[in-house]
Amino acid sequence: MSLRNSILIIAIILLVDQFTKIYIKTNFVYGEAGQIDVANWFKILLIENEGMAWGTKIPGENGKLFLTLFRILAVFGIGYWLYDASTKHSSRYLMVAIALIFAGAAGNIIDSVFYGVYFDHSYNQVATLFTENPYGTWFHGKVVDMLYFPIFEGHFPDWMPIWGGQPFKFFNAIFNVADVAISTGVGILIVFNKKAFAKGTAIENYKES
Repeated sequence: MSLRNSILIIAIILLVDQFTKIYIKTNFVYGEAGQIDVANWFKILLIENEGMAWGTKIPGENGKLFLTLFRILAVFGIGYWLYDASTKHSSRYLMVAIALIFAGAAGNIIDSVFYGVYFDHSYNQVATLFTENPYGTWFHGKVVDMLYFPIFEGHFPDWMPIWGGQPFKFFNAIFNVADVAISTGVGILIVFNKKAFAKGTAIENYKES
């Protein structure tokens, strides 16, 4: 698979990711008030987070800035990995996986770098793009999530320690297109590990690309 095709995958994912985020941000109110039930098991729900899994924050005044800068460096590293894999004519599995991970990471970084100065807040109102009253500053934007799949809701059995009788949802994570791309890329590396990192197939892969 050529580097050009990998870049095309990245461009498409970034366009879809940013289009959905901007649309949701400029048409939905934060939280339950703006929720749309597409189906019993699929909802569109605008939330925002600091950019780490499950809304985790790095404590401290500069925690968010540190996280954003670290992720930018990580994306440069992933970009080099993609370039290096292309020069070695690595397998399609590896090239697609790296491209998906790169696109997903870059998509969320765009939120962190720019959204704080391009949008106002979404609490009890629909946000405005290119507002004169931004909710944050450069490198301190929040990542927009909206895909919610509460496939099953119930209660833990009463006999279960700690959580017995408490309600739960499967699953309660809310994510975006960039997150899907990252998860898919990592999944390819795990499930198709031998094919992704196969040796001795460089010539064949080069001919196919």
